[in-house]
Amino acid sequence: MANPLITQFAGLNLSNPTMLAAGVLGYTGLSMKRVIESGAGAVVTKSMGLEARTGYGNPTVVQTDCGLLNSMGLPNPGIRHFKEEIQELNKLAAPTIFSIYGFSPEDFAEVAQIAVDLGAAAVELNVSCPHVKKAGAQVGSDPSLLMDIVKHVKKQVNKPVIVKLTPNVTDITEIAKASEKAGADAVCAINTVKAMAIDSETCRPILANKYGGLSGPAIKSIGVRCVYDIFDSVKIPIIGCGGISNWQDAIEYMLAGACAVQIGTAIAFQDITVFKSVTEGMTKYLEEKGYNSIKEIVGLAHKF
Repeated sequence: MANPLITQFAGLNLSNPTMLAAGVLGYTGLSMKRVIESGAGAVVTKSMGLEARTGYGNPTVVQTDCGLLNSMGLPNPGIRHFKEEIQELNKLAAPTIFSIYGFSPEDFAEVAQIAVDLGAAAVELNVSCPHVKKAGAQVGSDPSLLMDIVKHVKKQVNKPVIVKLTPNVTDITEIAKASEKAGADAVCAINTVKAMAIDSETCRPILANKYGGLSGPAIKSIGVRCVYDIFDSVKIPIIGCGGISNWQDAIEYMLAGACAVQIGTAIAFQDITVFKSVTEGMTKYLEEKGYNSIKEIVGLAHKF
C-alpha cells in the first residue's frame, strides 16, 4: 500500500505532512538531520537575517502551565554562516525551508536570495515574531508593507515563498489575503501569541524583554481557529502551527484546512520522537476512517 501521508503543496514534496517549526533545533545541520531521520517530512531553520544578532539577555524563556514563553530576540549568526550547515541537509530527501527576517523589503529579498543560493527548497518569511522592534509582527500586521515584502522576495527568487502569519492582529484573514494577493505560495498560521509573565516575589517582569511569544498547548485552539478562518479566505495552501503535541492535534489542524503542520514546543517536552508518534497516529487514523490519502481530510470540518 502506498504511503497515505505523502503530500505535495506549493511545489514541495513531503513524505509526510509534519515539519520542524522555526526556532527549535534549527541552528545546525546536524540537529535538523536528526529531526528528519526521526520522521519529519521537512525542516524549517532558525530565523536568519543578513547580519549576526546576539538577541536579548537572559532570562529569555519561561515555562508556563501549558507551554513556553520566549523572547530570544532573533539571535543568529547571519545567514551566510549557514553554508556549511546546509551541505549535509541537501543530501537528504526532505526539504529544508529557510526562515528569514529583515527590516525592509530589500532586506528580505537579499536574505532570500542568499538562502536560495545556499540550497533552500523554500523560504518562510518571519513577519510574525512578536518581540522584535521594526521586524516580525510589526511588519507582518501591516498588509501594505507585508505585500511589498512578499513582492520583493517573489521578484528576487524562484523558490516557494511561505508567509508565517501573526495571530496578534484583529483579523488574520486580511493578512492572509494580502499575502496571497502579493504572490505568496503558502501561508503558515500561526506564530506565537504575544504574552508576558511577572514574578510575584520581585514584582518584576520575568523576561528581560518583558514581552515574549507564548507557544505550546495554550495556543492550539487559537491556531486551529485561525486556520479554519483562513481556509475560506484564500486559495493558497495553509500550514498549521501552534500547540501540536500529538497526532490528534495534527488531524484537528488538517480538518480545519491545513495541508501540513509544524511542530516546535512539543519537542522540548517529548523530544524528537514526537514526529514518529504523530505520523504513526495519523496513518492509523486514515486506515480506520477508510481514507487513502491525507489530502482527503484537509478542510473536512468546513462541511458542517
